[in-house]
Amino acid sequence: MSVSAEGGPSVRGAGAGAPSEPAPSLFAGIVGQHRAVAQLRASARRPVHAYLLVGETGDTRRALARGFAAALLCALGGCGSCSVCRRALGGVHPDLVEFERAGAALRVEDAQAVVQRAARRPLEAQRQVIVVPDLEIPPWLAAPVLLKTLEEPPPTTVLVLLVEFVPPELATIASRCVRVDMASVPEAEIRAHLEGRGVPPELAAELAAGAGGSIDRARILAEDEGFAERLTLWRSVPTRLDGTGATAGALAAELVRRADETVEPLRERHRLEMAALEEAAEQTGARGVSARKDVEARHRRVERRWRTDELRAGLATLAAAYRDRLVARTAGEGAEAGGGAARLRELAGAVRAVEEAATELVRNPNETLMLEALLVRLSAVPA
Repeated sequence: MSVSAEGGPSVRGAGAGAPSEPAPSLFAGIVGQHRAVAQLRASARRPVHAYLLVGETGDTRRALARGFAAALLCALGGCGSCSVCRRALGGVHPDLVEFERAGAALRVEDAQAVVQRAARRPLEAQRQVIVVPDLEIPPWLAAPVLLKTLEEPPPTTVLVLLVEFVPPELATIASRCVRVDMASVPEAEIRAHLEGRGVPPELAAELAAGAGGSIDRARILAEDEGFAERLTLWRSVPTRLDGTGATAGALAAELVRRADETVEPLRERHRLEMAALEEAAEQTGARGVSARKDVEARHRRVERRWRTDELRAGLATLAAAYRDRLVARTAGEGAEAGGGAARLRELAGAVRAVEEAATELVRNPNETLMLEALLVRLSAVPA
């Protein structure tokens, strides 16, 4: 059964007769997701049983889910100022349940836990919101467990499923949800946001170019003192290669080492998040953080993804360096230095080689060996 925000079955409970749309403050600080925010605000007035948020991982997607949950749980339809809204936005409302999967994929046990929680009655509000982040489902295992709940939803439960993209094996799940797509944020909007936070215009432009359309990544990079230095390092690669395998190997090792260093600001954020969870647990008298291992597993996944994104951004900078040389040569600059058609082919080939290496990152290769092979190949291209 495919549902839409306008015509799907509504969830009975609080907020069905809300006098107005949710307050814009529920989505304050979310940049570049105007369509997603508008869709969720409209949906909150007559919600259906399940939503699929599709797009980048990180704080923005979680903030969208929490803002939507606040609108669904608030008796006024999302006033933005009451205790219900504040607790939902902070992720501490008892009727906002944020599941964390334990492994690389949603296990049968995880799906069963979601189903069991969905069948329970809300504790305070007249409905509950269950958020399942980073959804990766082996279709022959966990999908049937979730499908039954999606096909026969409890009347007081709204499921919000979060995915980075929708692979074929998620098609059946997706067909039973209202899909909300997150946009890749334009560089101009990221740049304006960063400048509004006090980042100098030139640095803001470089950060926006290296953010890959992610406002979350741009914000963290803005706090990273080594960003400009790494950018210079990647841009210098063509001039540092001297045709020897030893230089290519040393440079590849340096690039990987610097990528490792970029994870530290993110780790600091994760340490602060865990400290906040520990404080909250202590205040409630709990022995420790609930699902601590699951939270730590999420942190590790995010950190691995961040590191891969850093390498991808670096390769994009390297490709741009060769592309600039290609454009300059095509325009006739340096023609007297002996460019010609052969030189143009070499530069075009260098751009393709770098872009192919960036694509290869999705296969989780040995990054040092991959970069070594790439730089050896690029060593044959005169700077």
